[in-house]
Amino acid sequence: MRIPSPAPLRGRLKVGQRPLKPSMMVRFHPSQPIEKDMDSRQIWQSQNFLRRPEFVASLVERTNIARSDLVIEIGPGRGIITQQLASRAGRVMAVEIDKRLATNLRTSFQSSPNVEIVEADFLRWQLPRESYKVFSNIPFNMTADIIRKLTEDKNPPELTYLIMQDKAAFRFMGKPKDSQTSILLKPWFDVRILANIDRREFTPVPKINAVLTEFRKREQPLVELQFRQWFRDFVVYGYNQWQPTILDAFREVFSPKQRSILAREIMIEGAKPSDLTSEQWLKLFETFTVYVPDDKKKIIKGAEERLEKQQRGLRKWHRTR
Repeated sequence: MRIPSPAPLRGRLKVGQRPLKPSMMVRFHPSQPIEKDMDSRQIWQSQNFLRRPEFVASLVERTNIARSDLVIEIGPGRGIITQQLASRAGRVMAVEIDKRLATNLRTSFQSSPNVEIVEADFLRWQLPRESYKVFSNIPFNMTADIIRKLTEDKNPPELTYLIMQDKAAFRFMGKPKDSQTSILLKPWFDVRILANIDRREFTPVPKINAVLTEFRKREQPLVELQFRQWFRDFVVYGYNQWQPTILDAFREVFSPKQRSILAREIMIEGAKPSDLTSEQWLKLFETFTVYVPDDKKKIIKGAEERLEKQQRGLRKWHRTR
């Protein structure tokens, strides 16, 4: 039987820190310039802090944060961003893992009733159940973990604005070409760069380029949320079979006739998994959900979890060598 060209996915798929060391800080005001004493927190997390309140204000102005919004800030440090968010948003929740910094922040913002300082590890902290946005200058070495927490939560932010390394932003955007990272994100989020940031705006001055990146949750997801894990397992399985082509990777999933039709209709004959666009992955996934029998669907189930266990094992092995 011929597999018809996959129809649009929207609305169709119905398949059954390690703790930080305390900083040796003195009491401060949030508009005070960042000095070179951001010691252990800065070094351990590889964080680069913005220096000028007026520059931070110019970045916040590029967003659509408004008085009606709850905004989450990750790792406020000395509060230079918190101060600008407080003047623009209805409520600000600043999540700081460092006890001493959190104490200083509460003192600095005690006269700002719309600012709440939360002393917690953001990666373990429960995100709000109400609508919210995020604006943060995050540690570059924690980018992947932070993005994963925000985008995979049951209630992800409507809009996320993060200052991050430009190469990381390109990876999430799928530029110059889609990757596993961008494909796992695109069904639910649209990603774009809002501004390039001069390295001299940071202290210490980083050796990489930074950008302000926007992650906008799609009003109509390209894959329904109840099938998110199915899609993630499907993509991770296809990327990690170590086969020369995408059709070889799914040899145990799609029948020979299905692979032949897919090669022709989606134009993936001889293509590697990394050659496919996000649109081609979506068409493959719809064909999988509609035409692959349940016993073969089970082949890809849990692929992401299996890969994570393998990676954790490798990291543990390297630590104990």
